[in-house]
Amino acid sequence: MTAPSQDTRGDILVHVFGRTDVGRTREHNEDCFVVADLTTMNATLQPEVRTHRPGALGSLFMVADGMGGAAAGEIASEMATQVVLAELDAKWRPSAVTDADAFSMALRRAVEAANTSIHKYALEHPEFRGMGTTTTIAGVLGDALYLCQVGDSRGYLVRNGVATQITKDQSLVQRLIDAGELTPEEAEVSERRNIILQALGPELTVKVDVTMQPLRRGDTLVLCSDGMSGQMRIDDISRIVGESPDLMATCKNLIDLANENGGPDNITVITARFEGEGLRAADAADTVGHRPYVSPAENRPTMPVEAASVRKSMEALDALEQSTVPTAELEVPEERGYSSGTFARRDTTPIAPAVPSVGSPRVTVAELRMIFGGLAIAVGAWLAWLYLLRR
Repeated sequence: MTAPSQDTRGDILVHVFGRTDVGRTREHNEDCFVVADLTTMNATLQPEVRTHRPGALGSLFMVADGMGGAAAGEIASEMATQVVLAELDAKWRPSAVTDADAFSMALRRAVEAANTSIHKYALEHPEFRGMGTTTTIAGVLGDALYLCQVGDSRGYLVRNGVATQITKDQSLVQRLIDAGELTPEEAEVSERRNIILQALGPELTVKVDVTMQPLRRGDTLVLCSDGMSGQMRIDDISRIVGESPDLMATCKNLIDLANENGGPDNITVITARFEGEGLRAADAADTVGHRPYVSPAENRPTMPVEAASVRKSMEALDALEQSTVPTAELEVPEERGYSSGTFARRDTTPIAPAVPSVGSPRVTVAELRMIFGGLAIAVGAWLAWLYLLRR
C-alpha cells in the first residue's frame, strides 16, 4: 500500500479536546487518555496543544480502557499511556528516519512495549493478577492517521457530516462477521456481542491491528472507550459532532448521551478536527473505513481472520454455556477482570430501546483454557474416585 505523502503543501492545524467520566454505575474510573504533540512532547490539554500544528514528528491521541477489578484497571490503563509516551520519546523522537513506515512501526512497538510492561507488572504483583487494558491509538503524521488497535475501544472519522468506524473491534462477533458466519445486524443483537478477544497485559504477546486513514480538510476524529460507543448509535455521533464546532461541547454532549442511556461503564472520548491548506478537500472518490497498513520494512499483515479458529471459539463458548458447573467454581473474575488471555464477556441487560448495551464482567480466552483444563482435571479425579469405590 502506498502511504500518503508526509510532504503536504501548506499548514495542517489540529484542534483537539478530551474528556473522561466515571459513568452512572461505577465507583471509580479505570479509563485513561492522552493527547500529545510529539515534536515538543507536550502531553497536556493546555491551549498550545488544544490547537496546534503537528510538527515533523506528528501528534498522538490515545484512549485506554482498563480492566481487572479493584485498582488493577486504573493501573493498567495509566501504565499503557505512560509506556507508549515514554517509548515514543525514547525511540521515535531521536530516530533519523521519520517517514510513514517508521512512524507506524514506532507506534506498534510502543503498544507492544506497553503490553510487556503491564504483563510483567501483573506477574510481579499477584494481587493484580489479570490486569489489562484495551487501547485505541491514533497518530497524525503529515496528511494521514495511523491507528493501533487492541480490544474494543474505537475510532470514528466524521467526514461531510457522516461518521464511519475506522477501527475494528477485536471481538468475537467481529471475527464472525469477517468470517461470514454472522451479519452486522445479527451481531448487534447477539448474546456474544460483548466478548472481546484481546487486551494489553493478559498475554505475553499481543497482535496489534495497524491501520491508516488519509485525512481531508474538515475531518473530525472521535476516539472513545466502549462506555461511549456501546451506549449510542453511529448516527448519534454524526449528529453530535455536527451540532457544534466547539470540541469541548462535543465531548460533553457525547458523554451526556452515554449517561442518559444508562452510563453503565466509564466513558472517555477524544475529538480532533483537522484543518488547513496542507490537507486536500474531500471528494466523492475518497473512501473512509478500516484500512490495514503493512509496513514494507516488516511486511506482515495484521489480525488475519480464520473461519476455523472462529468456529473453535464458538464451540468452546457453547461447551462452557452448557456446563453445569457452578459459576463460583469457574472462578470468573469480578467486574471486567482478566486472569490472562483474551475472551471477555459483559452484561447485556438492555439500557434503552434500540441501543446496544455494555456492562460487565468479562471472561477471557486464557481463562476459558484454564476453565476447561480445570474441568478435565476434575472429571479425571471424579472418574478415578469412582474406580476406587468399585474396587
